[in-house]
Amino acid sequence: MSALLDPAASSPGSTRDEPSSWTGFPEPQSTPATYELILTGFFLVAPVVALGYLVFDGIGKPFPWFVVVLTAALIVIFGHGITIGFHRLFTHKSFVAKRPLKIFLAVLGTMAFQGSVIGWVADHRRHHRWSDRPGDPHSPVYKERRVLAGLAGFWHAHAGWCFTIKRTSREHYASDLLADRDLVRVDQFFLPLALLTFAIPFALGWLWTGTLEGAWIAFLCAGFVRVGISLNFTWCVNSVCHMFGQRPFASKDQSTNFGLLAPFTMGEAWHNNHHAFPRSARHGLLPGQLDSSARVIRWMERLGWVTDVQWPDPAQVAARRVEAEPAAG
Repeated sequence: MSALLDPAASSPGSTRDEPSSWTGFPEPQSTPATYELILTGFFLVAPVVALGYLVFDGIGKPFPWFVVVLTAALIVIFGHGITIGFHRLFTHKSFVAKRPLKIFLAVLGTMAFQGSVIGWVADHRRHHRWSDRPGDPHSPVYKERRVLAGLAGFWHAHAGWCFTIKRTSREHYASDLLADRDLVRVDQFFLPLALLTFAIPFALGWLWTGTLEGAWIAFLCAGFVRVGISLNFTWCVNSVCHMFGQRPFASKDQSTNFGLLAPFTMGEAWHNNHHAFPRSARHGLLPGQLDSSARVIRWMERLGWVTDVQWPDPAQVAARRVEAEPAAG
């Protein structure tokens, strides 16, 4: 059984739950560049503006079923690229994927438009290493070393950290990914893949309707609105799932489970479970906890596409459970 599934090894204060290259607390490299801040602000606001335009423009017109279905499909497809690829495979090594699948998941996650694969992994490993302590990039408890609470903490954990937190060292937190030529190449192709994630709905809208208007509506809804929805669900894991919900497992941070978000985050909202067993391929550890990402990993295992899948030991899960009060808001 992997050390990452060992309750004694998976507490946030331990260095045994991470590769040796993750340990220590180096000074972050630099603050985001001005153009990065502008782009971040744009994609925070643009999905809301696009949604408002679509609602206003759609008054009196037939309901755009194709665009809505396309938007939902891309949320699910690209979202699993994040949850299965960026998170469970590349960050936590929950399984080993064959090379074509590894590259495919890296591309799919990149097209979710949440950042490049190596940068995303570095940030998330940093989060686990310092969860809800100084050094955590998106905790509702600390902004660097300043104590947070209430709405200020929620905003920082949800989206504010994207504007203020210094860059995470890739060399320190993701040296294993930097040694993988495939992932380095995908990381370098972030910009064209980011453009492709908007070009695909535009092209599909054109093919389906045969009109520029249809392509434009698909571009806005399955492009901008979809990115906004996906980003906010991911950010909810950082904010909601560290402030509200249940804590069935012992942990030294404030991670919680928030079941209402689980279907929309592909199982990521079982966040307290995940912090208790970070390397587990299944986050929905308890009966009735829906985890579509774990289901897809199970299918891939049966097809022989992945190996060494880290499924939790039921005895360890039972031993780690505690009776805990809901997290305070």
